[in-house]
This record gives sequence, structure tokens and C-alpha cells, in this order.
Amino acid sequence: MNSRSQLIRFSLVGVGNTLVDFTLFYMLTALMAPLAWAQTLASLAGVANSYVMNRRWTFPSKRHSSIKEVAVFLLVNGASLGLSTLLLILLHDWLHYSLLLSKAGATIASMAVNYMGSRHLVFKNQLQTERENEHAEH
Repeated sequence: MNSRSQLIRFSLVGVGNTLVDFTLFYMLTALMAPLAWAQTLASLAGVANSYVMNRRWTFPSKRHSSIKEVAVFLLVNGASLGLSTLLLILLHDWLHYSLLLSKAGATIASMAVNYMGSRHLVFKNQLQTERENEHAEH
């Protein structure tokens, strides 16, 4: 699968993750949960969905998940969560943008970090195997 197809699939998975994230975030904030807690719990739900869908569909592999792969995935998503939480608080609490605009900005930054980390760190072995298979066919 080429990079463009992977980016499209990653983006579609991201839309699903974002729906999970935004829905849970708004439910929690409606219940008066603090922003950082709502952001963390909502992001974790999106992260769980992200790993399963990206592992099976965007960067498919016949190999079983390894502890290292899951650990790197969690590190990438932890960095992304930290960035998105800081941006959310900066945009909403300090700069007084609307909650929706703040959440959207934080989500876009998070998606960029996640794609680069997923492609180049988490699922890099799947990409190497795919490249080797393409060269073997030629």
C-alpha cells in the first residue's frame, strides 16, 4: 500500500477516533469534569480505537502485536495527548477561544504528531516488510 493510501486510511480512522474523542469530551464537560480530565479520558478512548483500527486496516500486519509496538504506540500517543492538552488549555483558558475551536486546534496538532509517529515509529516494521515484498515482486 502506498503512502497516499495509508494517509487516507489513517485520516478515516482519525475521523472515527475524533468522533469518539469529541463525543466523550463533550459528555464529560457537560457533567462539569475539569478540562484536563475530560481531555485525557476522551483521548484514551480515541487512542484505544486508533490502535485497533490502524493496526488492522491502515498498517496491516500478519505478525502479532509486540509489547514494544504497543509501548511505542502509547509513547507517541502520550506525547500527542500532552501536546493536545497544553494547546487546549492555552487556546481556551488563556487565549479565550471557544471550546470547540480550541478542541479542534488541539486535535489537528495531535493528528499530525500521531500520523508521523505511527508511520515512522510504531508501524515501521510493517512498512519495511511491505517495501521488501514490493521489491521481491519486481
